[in-house]
Amino acid sequence: MIYAGMHGAKLITLPKFTPDSYISVLKGNPVTTAFVAPPLVLFLTHHPDVKIEYLKHLRRIVSGAAPLGQLDEDKFKEKFGSHIKVKQGYGLTETSPIVCFHPNEIETKTNIGGSVGKPIPATLLKVINPDDPSGTPLGVHQKGELLVKGPQVMEGYHNRPEETKNAFLDGWLRTGDIVHYNEDGFVFVSDRLKELIKVKGYQVPPAELEEIIRDIPEVEDAAVIGIPHPINGEAPRAYVVPKKGKTVLPEAVQSYVADKVAKYKQLSGGVAVVQEIPKNPTGKILRRNLKLAYEKTGQ
Repeated sequence: MIYAGMHGAKLITLPKFTPDSYISVLKGNPVTTAFVAPPLVLFLTHHPDVKIEYLKHLRRIVSGAAPLGQLDEDKFKEKFGSHIKVKQGYGLTETSPIVCFHPNEIETKTNIGGSVGKPIPATLLKVINPDDPSGTPLGVHQKGELLVKGPQVMEGYHNRPEETKNAFLDGWLRTGDIVHYNEDGFVFVSDRLKELIKVKGYQVPPAELEEIIRDIPEVEDAAVIGIPHPINGEAPRAYVVPKKGKTVLPEAVQSYVADKVAKYKQLSGGVAVVQEIPKNPTGKILRRNLKLAYEKTGQ
């Protein structure tokens, strides 16, 4: 955004997001670039009051704060046009904050939908098994924890030596994010390590299931958590928000997901139909709130 301002581009910011104010900005301004978080992409895609003509000048969107999956990218382009470039980035506060971004000119024979791009200059990445103390790198398409090394990585947390020690492995910053990379070096973020659901020793990323559920035509939004299971350790449980005027049957959601994933990823913890998904101001799902509510009410 600073770069755009330096070159005379008009910048529009909103002090607070409301559907009406955001749509009003789109209607009254020929927006060419939109800086968004994934929940806003879903809003643009699914809200009935966001018309295609409001974004007829749009050339690109830049998404961050959370992973935007390929299915969600495809749905956005299906509505507004395949010519729109979707650029994602990745970073942390501890990396000042950029680690990955899409290069301006992309030449690849592989599908990079849902990717956060490649590491920026002078930045090294490796993917490891989170339980491997040796930090041995994993290969192409193997999921594991992302570690980062570069000049933008922090030296440590101020006056918190123990947390600093735990944040690094042999000089590499442990991000706590589960990723994989493809043959061309593009990185794909799956989920936070601490949010993975442990089923019979397998690790299930909630974001993967959420993206599948949002692909159901009647579904507006979704969240998945792990709940205790007496045999499997945990079981995936989904919370689903129907689109306005639509009905969503829990059994139909379970069946839809079961047809697309391995058995251990199925929604054996059930499906609850709710009015909204709790999120923080940047749009990240507050899974802890859902877990606390389940512990108290069983729903």
